[in-house]
Amino acid sequence: MSADAPVAELHPDYSGRTATARPWSEAVAVLTGAELFWLSTVRPDGRPHVTPLIGLWSDGALHFCTGPSERKARNLAKNPEVVVTTGNNTLTHGFDVVVEGRADRVTDENRLTRLAELWEAKYGAEWHFEVHAGAFANGAGGRADVFRVAPRRAFGFGKGEPYSQTRWRFA
Repeated sequence: MSADAPVAELHPDYSGRTATARPWSEAVAVLTGAELFWLSTVRPDGRPHVTPLIGLWSDGALHFCTGPSERKARNLAKNPEVVVTTGNNTLTHGFDVVVEGRADRVTDENRLTRLAELWEAKYGAEWHFEVHAGAFANGAGGRADVFRVAPRRAFGFGKGEPYSQTRWRFA
Protein backbone atom coordinates (compact mmCIF):
# COMPACT_ATOMS: atom_id res chain seq x y z
CA MET A 1 0.00 0.00 0.00
CA SER A 2 1.38 3.43 -0.95
CA ALA A 3 1.62 6.29 1.52
CA ASP A 4 -1.37 7.97 -0.20
CA ALA A 5 -3.60 4.89 -0.23
CA PRO A 6 -6.40 4.87 2.32
CA VAL A 7 -6.91 2.13 4.88
CA ALA A 8 -9.59 -0.30 3.66
CA GLU A 9 -11.88 -2.13 6.08
CA LEU A 10 -14.62 -4.62 5.28
CA HIS A 11 -17.80 -4.21 7.32
CA PRO A 12 -18.70 -7.82 8.16
CA ASP A 13 -22.30 -7.03 9.15
CA TYR A 14 -23.08 -5.83 5.61
CA SER A 15 -20.88 -8.21 3.65
CA GLY A 16 -21.13 -11.81 2.53
CA ARG A 17 -19.06 -14.48 4.26
CA THR A 18 -16.62 -14.71 1.34
CA ALA A 19 -16.36 -10.96 0.73
CA THR A 20 -13.09 -9.09 1.06
CA ALA A 21 -12.40 -5.38 1.33
CA ARG A 22 -12.24 -3.88 -2.15
CA PRO A 23 -9.07 -2.01 -3.12
CA TRP A 24 -9.21 1.78 -3.44
CA SER A 25 -8.14 1.42 -7.08
CA GLU A 26 -11.58 -0.08 -7.85
CA ALA A 27 -13.30 2.94 -6.32
CA VAL A 28 -11.05 5.29 -8.30
CA ALA A 29 -12.00 3.43 -11.49
CA VAL A 30 -15.70 3.99 -10.71
CA LEU A 31 -15.12 7.67 -9.86
CA THR A 32 -13.08 8.20 -13.03
CA GLY A 33 -15.55 6.51 -15.34
CA ALA A 34 -18.80 7.85 -13.89
CA GLU A 35 -20.77 10.27 -16.05
CA LEU A 36 -23.19 11.29 -13.30
CA PHE A 37 -22.81 11.95 -9.59
CA TRP A 38 -25.29 12.81 -6.83
CA LEU A 39 -24.21 15.69 -4.59
CA SER A 40 -25.69 15.95 -1.09
CA THR A 41 -25.40 19.29 0.71
CA VAL A 42 -27.11 20.81 3.73
CA ARG A 43 -29.49 23.76 3.46
CA PRO A 44 -29.05 26.63 5.93
CA ASP A 45 -32.07 25.35 7.90
CA GLY A 46 -30.47 21.89 8.24
CA ARG A 47 -32.57 20.05 5.65
CA PRO A 48 -30.71 17.93 3.10
CA HIS A 49 -30.44 18.85 -0.57
CA VAL A 50 -29.50 16.28 -3.22
CA THR A 51 -28.93 16.98 -6.89
CA PRO A 52 -27.42 15.13 -9.86
CA LEU A 53 -24.43 16.68 -11.60
CA ILE A 54 -21.48 15.90 -13.79
CA GLY A 55 -17.97 15.88 -12.44
CA LEU A 56 -14.55 14.38 -12.77
CA TRP A 57 -11.90 12.68 -10.71
CA SER A 58 -8.47 14.31 -10.97
CA ASP A 59 -5.42 14.49 -8.71
CA GLY A 60 -6.97 12.49 -5.92
CA ALA A 61 -10.21 14.45 -5.67
CA LEU A 62 -13.64 14.77 -7.21
CA HIS A 63 -14.39 18.07 -8.99
CA PHE A 64 -17.74 19.61 -9.89
CA CYS A 65 -18.97 23.04 -10.88
CA THR A 66 -22.09 25.08 -10.17
CA GLY A 67 -23.42 28.55 -10.76
CA PRO A 68 -22.90 30.81 -7.74
CA SER A 69 -26.64 31.45 -7.32
CA GLU A 70 -27.69 27.78 -7.47
CA ARG A 71 -29.05 26.12 -4.31
CA LYS A 72 -26.01 23.84 -3.94
CA ALA A 73 -23.60 26.81 -4.14
CA ARG A 74 -25.61 28.73 -1.56
CA ASN A 75 -25.59 25.66 0.69
CA LEU A 76 -21.83 25.27 0.31
CA ALA A 77 -21.29 28.90 1.30
CA LYS A 78 -22.82 28.06 4.70
CA ASN A 79 -21.58 24.48 5.10
CA PRO A 80 -18.95 22.98 2.78
CA GLU A 81 -19.38 19.41 4.05
CA VAL A 82 -20.73 17.13 1.30
CA VAL A 83 -21.41 13.56 0.30
CA VAL A 84 -20.96 12.60 -3.36
CA THR A 85 -22.37 9.31 -4.65
CA THR A 86 -22.10 7.40 -7.92
CA GLY A 87 -22.66 3.89 -9.19
CA ASN A 88 -25.67 2.27 -10.78
CA ASN A 89 -29.28 1.63 -9.83
CA THR A 90 -29.17 -2.15 -9.89
CA LEU A 91 -29.37 -4.46 -6.90
CA THR A 92 -27.45 -7.56 -7.94
CA HIS A 93 -24.45 -6.22 -9.85
CA GLY A 94 -22.18 -3.23 -9.85
CA PHE A 95 -20.16 -1.21 -7.39
CA ASP A 96 -21.44 2.02 -5.83
CA VAL A 97 -19.07 4.57 -4.30
CA VAL A 98 -19.83 7.24 -1.68
CA VAL A 99 -17.28 9.98 -0.92
CA GLU A 100 -17.47 12.19 2.17
CA GLY A 101 -15.44 15.38 2.37
CA ARG A 102 -15.30 19.14 2.22
CA ALA A 103 -16.03 21.02 -1.01
CA ASP A 104 -13.33 23.66 -1.42
CA ARG A 105 -13.38 26.25 -4.22
CA VAL A 106 -10.71 25.96 -6.88
CA THR A 107 -9.59 29.42 -7.98
CA ASP A 108 -6.06 28.85 -9.30
CA GLU A 109 -6.25 29.77 -13.00
CA ASN A 110 -3.70 27.15 -14.12
CA ARG A 111 -5.56 24.40 -12.28
CA LEU A 112 -8.91 25.63 -13.64
CA THR A 113 -7.54 25.65 -17.18
CA ARG A 114 -6.43 22.02 -16.80
CA LEU A 115 -9.82 21.07 -15.30
CA ALA A 116 -11.64 22.80 -18.19
CA GLU A 117 -9.60 20.70 -20.64
CA LEU A 118 -10.47 17.52 -18.73
CA TRP A 119 -14.17 18.49 -18.62
CA GLU A 120 -14.32 18.90 -22.38
CA ALA A 121 -12.34 15.70 -22.98
CA LYS A 122 -14.79 13.76 -20.81
CA TYR A 123 -18.13 15.37 -21.71
CA GLY A 124 -17.59 16.83 -25.17
CA ALA A 125 -17.52 20.27 -26.80
CA GLU A 126 -20.84 21.37 -25.33
CA TRP A 127 -19.04 21.46 -21.96
CA HIS A 128 -16.27 23.79 -23.16
CA PHE A 129 -15.28 26.37 -20.55
CA GLU A 130 -12.94 29.32 -20.58
CA VAL A 131 -11.35 30.43 -17.32
CA HIS A 132 -12.01 33.95 -16.07
CA ALA A 133 -11.68 35.55 -12.63
CA GLY A 134 -11.14 32.27 -10.78
CA ALA A 135 -14.08 30.38 -12.28
CA PHE A 136 -15.34 28.65 -15.40
CA ALA A 137 -17.03 30.90 -17.95
CA ASN A 138 -19.11 29.85 -20.92
CA GLY A 139 -19.70 31.68 -24.19
CA ALA A 140 -23.10 32.94 -23.02
CA GLY A 141 -21.60 34.91 -20.13
CA GLY A 142 -22.43 32.31 -17.49
CA ARG A 143 -20.14 31.63 -14.56
CA ALA A 144 -19.56 28.37 -12.72
CA ASP A 145 -17.53 28.04 -9.55
CA VAL A 146 -15.45 24.88 -9.39
CA PHE A 147 -15.18 22.78 -6.24
CA ARG A 148 -12.76 20.06 -5.19
CA VAL A 149 -13.75 17.27 -2.78
CA ALA A 150 -10.80 15.33 -1.41
CA PRO A 151 -12.13 12.20 0.30
CA ARG A 152 -11.96 12.14 4.07
CA ARG A 153 -13.84 8.84 4.15
CA ALA A 154 -15.37 6.76 1.39
CA PHE A 155 -17.55 3.68 1.12
CA GLY A 156 -17.87 1.06 -1.59
CA PHE A 157 -20.89 -1.19 -1.95
CA GLY A 158 -20.32 -4.37 -3.94
CA LYS A 159 -23.64 -5.73 -5.21
CA GLY A 160 -24.31 -9.36 -5.97
CA GLU A 161 -22.64 -12.40 -4.49
CA PRO A 162 -20.78 -11.68 -2.44
CA TYR A 163 -22.31 -8.41 -1.29
CA SER A 164 -19.76 -6.21 0.42
CA GLN A 165 -19.32 -2.90 2.17
CA THR A 166 -15.82 -1.46 2.23
CA ARG A 167 -14.88 1.67 4.14
CA TRP A 168 -11.74 3.61 3.25
CA ARG A 169 -10.20 5.98 5.80
CA PHE A 170 -7.80 8.66 4.61
CA ALA A 171 -4.90 10.19 6.52
